[in-house]
Amino acid sequence: MNDEKKKILIVEDEKDIVQLIAFNLVQSGYEFDMAYDGEEGLKKALTGDFDLILLDLMLPKMDGFEVCKRIRQTLDTPIIILTARQEEVDKVLGLDIGADDYVTKPFMFKELISRIGAHIRRASNDVVKNSAAENIIRIRELEIDCLKYRVSRAGKPVQLTKTEYELLVYMAKNLGKVFSRSDLLKKVWGYNPEYSDERIVDVNIRRLRSKLEADAGNPEYIMTKHGIGYYIK
Repeated sequence: MNDEKKKILIVEDEKDIVQLIAFNLVQSGYEFDMAYDGEEGLKKALTGDFDLILLDLMLPKMDGFEVCKRIRQTLDTPIIILTARQEEVDKVLGLDIGADDYVTKPFMFKELISRIGAHIRRASNDVVKNSAAENIIRIRELEIDCLKYRVSRAGKPVQLTKTEYELLVYMAKNLGKVFSRSDLLKKVWGYNPEYSDERIVDVNIRRLRSKLEADAGNPEYIMTKHGIGYYIK
């Protein structure tokens, strides 16, 4: 992180939560702006002035799902969903439409600040930029162009999110090596696994398979070592 302060947009309708988040951000050296409904949050987000967006799902005027989807049409700014919802389907849907992570309320501010820092570091100095020794990675029909940030299978382009791309590249550069969920949280997300939900790894693996595999239920590339983790064959 350089000397310029990073700026966070908080999109949350509960003002007491906004105040607590803002206090912790300032204490951690961040600047912030806020929006109390989805329409205002989207308008501010699309200025592109923010290094990360904290986005509640249940918002007035426009819900967080729609805000996230519209942001992703033009920007790749990291988005962390803040939600009181416990349903797994809501978290998965948030990730499917472009969010990078989720934190379930009530959350520990130490964990939230840690995740914010990890995502900002990844956005400014990601896994691929740090390890571009191999410009092209080919695994059977799969081709990864690390200079152009492009992935294709059998010559057809595959659209991946930033997180999916970094996860794929990291595993592809370590062919055959089995990574636990904890390993991947540390190496790709930059998280302390003690404070993290390992299901985010499973969700991204599932999404990668749905995009890369001819049959996601019978994968050829991303394999599971039962009881241990994942690897690329």
